[in-house]
Amino acid sequence: MVISWIVAALHLLALGIGLGAIWTRSRALRRLPDEDALRRALVADAFWGIAALLWISTGLARAFGGLEKGSAYYLGNSAFWLKMGLLGLILLLEIWPMTTLIRWRRQRSRGEVDTRHAGTFAAISVVQAVLVVAMVFVATAMARGIGA
Repeated sequence: MVISWIVAALHLLALGIGLGAIWTRSRALRRLPDEDALRRALVADAFWGIAALLWISTGLARAFGGLEKGSAYYLGNSAFWLKMGLLGLILLLEIWPMTTLIRWRRQRSRGEVDTRHAGTFAAISVVQAVLVVAMVFVATAMARGIGA
């Protein structure tokens, strides 16, 4: 019971961390090539990654670790599949920004960061934030038995 509660709480905390991080990343990316904005974008991106790891690990534990309603409930729920589709879309959208921001971290030490796609990454981040909010609506529907 206590583990289920802690895992659920961590899953929800990841929402706050992730939503704040992706929004901050978007705002900072719009201000590049300013060095302080680059630093903020990279820090926010790190928090976005931490949130993703927390969401995925706690989500897997909740759905398949015997902590919640059981895997049969989740796998048979259309709202769950919609939520997973939204997560998949977020992850697909993240591939280009993630690989580029990893490259920026290396380039930054040499002082040669190519930020020409920063505006595109800022827009992608806004779309991802909207998708996270949509996931919240789907998750609350699922928690109320919608889609079962």
